[in-house]
Amino acid sequence: MNAEKSGIEVAVVTGLSGAGRSTAAKCLEDLGWFVVDNLPPELIATMVELGAQARGAITRVAVVMDVRSRAFTEDLAAIIKDLDARGYKPRVLFLEATDDVLIRRFEAVRRGHPMQGDGRLQDGIEAERILLTPLKQEADLVLDTSALSIHQLRAKIEDTFGTEAASRTRVTVLSFGYKYGLPMDADLVMDVRFLPNPFWIPELREQTGLDGEVRNYVLSQEGADEFLDRYHELLRLIGAGYRREGKRYLTLAIGCTGGKHRSVALSEELAARLASEDGMAVKVVHRDLGRE
Repeated sequence: MNAEKSGIEVAVVTGLSGAGRSTAAKCLEDLGWFVVDNLPPELIATMVELGAQARGAITRVAVVMDVRSRAFTEDLAAIIKDLDARGYKPRVLFLEATDDVLIRRFEAVRRGHPMQGDGRLQDGIEAERILLTPLKQEADLVLDTSALSIHQLRAKIEDTFGTEAASRTRVTVLSFGYKYGLPMDADLVMDVRFLPNPFWIPELREQTGLDGEVRNYVLSQEGADEFLDRYHELLRLIGAGYRREGKRYLTLAIGCTGGKHRSVALSEELAARLASEDGMAVKVVHRDLGRE
């Protein structure tokens, strides 16, 4: 089986303890990779094979490895060669940092080094560095995280392992009715009850914000277009900032009284505007539509 036939990408993330493997794992998950942490080396090939048999449900598998596995370097090196022979061509990311930086990081979280034993923290770091030297030499990409912030590390991983679609901020525009309560998972909440309620127009009452007559009524009201223009501009700034900070998910809640007319129409219009922005993948959810 080769990589093209299997339709699956494989990455192995390893390196020194404290160099940023956990951050790398979270970043890969956000990019759509199926991430397995600290899988025994002898099970990696099995995991990849299962992913290849998932009929497209899993297309990218990342395995995060550290020295807690016995015979770490020998087993992992052999498995990488085996995957390569099977046609999967795994990419190996090796994370490292200078000794003084690693010591500060361990001291900050008050943890011991996994290879420290009864010795000093420095002893554990030196033993691990020696143990992993052969694997580092075989890595496709070596990242020194000594001078990198978490956001800078995420950016480098996204450049290497992400796709344009995966690196977009995933925006959910959620309409809701205040009478049913605030959505608990919203990052931003906007109240649009300042606009006239179509509920009081007999011919519009039974329709929803998805219907053209209601939509036209809502969007034609004084302040509606100005609200959309200004809120859209604000969200462009927020979205750009979220991407710089590595935040990949954003839920925008727009509420009216019942979640049937105004919030629905404005959510649809706002989502259409956001969908035209670079770096955003947008979907609309109408939480309370149909409850009345």
